[in-house]
Amino acid sequence: MQGRFKRDGSASAEPEPQGGTGPKAVSSSPQHAQSQGPTPPGGNGGERPGAPSAPPATPPASPAGPTGPGSRIALRNWRISTRLVSLLALPVVAATSLGALRIQQSMDDIQQLDNMKLLTDMTKQATELAHALQEERDQSAGPLAHGGKGTDFSVKGYREKTDRAMSNFLDSSEEIDAASKDGNLKGVRDNLVQLAGDLSELAKIRNTAFQQESNSTQTVEGYHRLIENLIDLSQDMAEATSNPDMIQRTRALSSFSSAKEYASVQRAVLAAALPASNTTKGKIAENDRLYAQSALASQKSELRAFKSIYGEDSAAELLLPIEEGNPTIKATDEYAGRAVASEFGLQSVGARSYRDWLDDSSTKIQQMKNIELRLLEEMEQKARELRNATERDAIISGALILLVLGVSLVGAFVVARSMIRSLRRLEETATKVAQERLPDLVKQLSESDPQDVDTTVESVGVHSRDEIGRVAAAFDDVHREAVRLAAEQALLRGNVNAMFTNLSRRSQGLIQRQLSLISELESREADPDQLSSLFKLDHLATRMRRNGENLLVLAGEEPGRRWTRPVPLVDVLRAAASEVEQYERIELAAVPSTEVAGRVVNDLVHLLAELLENATSFSSPQTKVKVTGHALPDGRVLIEIHDTGIGLSPEDLAAINERLASPPTVDVSVSRRMGLFVVGRLSQRHGIRIQLRPSDSGGTTALVMLPVDVAQGGKKPQGKPGQPGGAGGPAAAQAAAGA
Repeated sequence: MQGRFKRDGSASAEPEPQGGTGPKAVSSSPQHAQSQGPTPPGGNGGERPGAPSAPPATPPASPAGPTGPGSRIALRNWRISTRLVSLLALPVVAATSLGALRIQQSMDDIQQLDNMKLLTDMTKQATELAHALQEERDQSAGPLAHGGKGTDFSVKGYREKTDRAMSNFLDSSEEIDAASKDGNLKGVRDNLVQLAGDLSELAKIRNTAFQQESNSTQTVEGYHRLIENLIDLSQDMAEATSNPDMIQRTRALSSFSSAKEYASVQRAVLAAALPASNTTKGKIAENDRLYAQSALASQKSELRAFKSIYGEDSAAELLLPIEEGNPTIKATDEYAGRAVASEFGLQSVGARSYRDWLDDSSTKIQQMKNIELRLLEEMEQKARELRNATERDAIISGALILLVLGVSLVGAFVVARSMIRSLRRLEETATKVAQERLPDLVKQLSESDPQDVDTTVESVGVHSRDEIGRVAAAFDDVHREAVRLAAEQALLRGNVNAMFTNLSRRSQGLIQRQLSLISELESREADPDQLSSLFKLDHLATRMRRNGENLLVLAGEEPGRRWTRPVPLVDVLRAAASEVEQYERIELAAVPSTEVAGRVVNDLVHLLAELLENATSFSSPQTKVKVTGHALPDGRVLIEIHDTGIGLSPEDLAAINERLASPPTVDVSVSRRMGLFVVGRLSQRHGIRIQLRPSDSGGTTALVMLPVDVAQGGKKPQGKPGQPGGAGGPAAAQAAAGA
């Protein structure tokens, strides 16, 4: 490769007439010795070429605006504090004096009624669940007491209905939980939490339901506790409202639901005691009989309480279906009363099966359920009436307040109009300056001679004597100062870039002469020790030339050295390695036989040299830096540089990859990591993608993806589609997938 790449820049590829040298290859001569001590790579670059040296012109004064601010007593010249007081005083005073108390009272009432509606719905769901539990208990008492199982159709169907009702009840409780977060209904929520825990015992009750012979009371009592807790929820309605009528209705509902439950308890106890056929008489245990007798007495007591709360006349009309006119209900009540009246009461009545008993007694339970639903409907109707009345009062109060506010705001609008116009114009102009005018002007100043850019500042156009007018004038001053500073900065950047370019060009010429002289001395030197020293000088001068080229990149200039013909990738890699201090640690492997476009050769050598320098500097001197290449099916080429250093944290890798993808503007911080900046600028120039990733064996892997127009020497890729042109490891597959 020494015949192809020489230190003086001559090569068989014939550089372009403007001159320059190609990449310098690694010599295979054993006389090349390792340099003493690694030096971290550096380098940086700028954003544009040199700038003119003439000072920027002073921005002209803004054109004269409209006539003066006008009379001091004019409305637009009032102080902002005065206008704000005038704007807000009348509506605030009017609203506070006319509607504060009424609005507060209306809000409290509406909140109470909203809570009452939630509790009404909750009570309805609880009533449905209580009825489902009663039906499950009573209808399964006979089959289970006579050896049936919970999986029987006659039992399973009622249990499924109960499960659905319980699911609906628990879903409704979520709304109470949400409403209790502001402090309201906290007691109801606590009761619901306790009740949900009690309902979880239902499975245990079912497992042992009516299994103990002559002791149905245990099962009936288990269901009874759950049902009583559900009935008690209606008492919580009083927590949502202070309306006496609603409190009375909730108490009446609770009493009647309790009476219905005691009637259901009698139905369950007798169903468990009666036989499966009507050919024999049933037998009831004394404990069960006393329990049913107590339920009968409690039923009568709760019905008396209901009549007292609801009103004798209204209750008599409501209870008419179960107290008079229905012979089946009357006969059922007489049968139950005689059956539980004494120890031999069940033996004194006629033979009856539990199925017949359930059919007859369910008539009364169904009628009581209808009455229960009617009571719930009356509660809902009353709640709606109260809410409508409260909303009507709130609307009337709000209308009066709005009327006063409307009259007040009409006067306030006149006061506010002048201030709003000035503020809106100031806001629009300031936004336009910040988002359009100033960025466009800075861009023009950075891309061309500041003397050729119009730096005139257009005034905001607000010339009043109040605070808004003063802010507008101050904003105009800030705008002019920003434009002036931008022009000075553009001139300074241009001068710095020009200085970098001149210094780099001079250094490049001297270094090139030094390389030519060293090459001449090497060709005439026969002493191995002297020749080794010359090789070290040669290598050091090559690195100095690369640092000089960094200044060109920093200034935004392109290198003067170019190649007219494509160069094999392996030669480019060797040339890049030859510019690294610890070049003997670099190991090339599996490089595809592709050629790099001549226009990119020097920049690619520079880019790869920076990455290789970084890999050797931050890894152990006893390790190798492995360089591999992979030709992808679509014609691109992936170069991987693996080192076994200490590696980087995920945060540092993300930050470095971000800087490589979007090189920042040249400033002092860029000089601390000049190598990263140079690599990013060179990759952007030719569409090369670079990414750093953690290496599987420790350290860091640099991935360099060459596009088709670079990797194929300006030609289209050859080979059949789908067939890779070289070996590809996991990193190659990941890079190709992410490209």
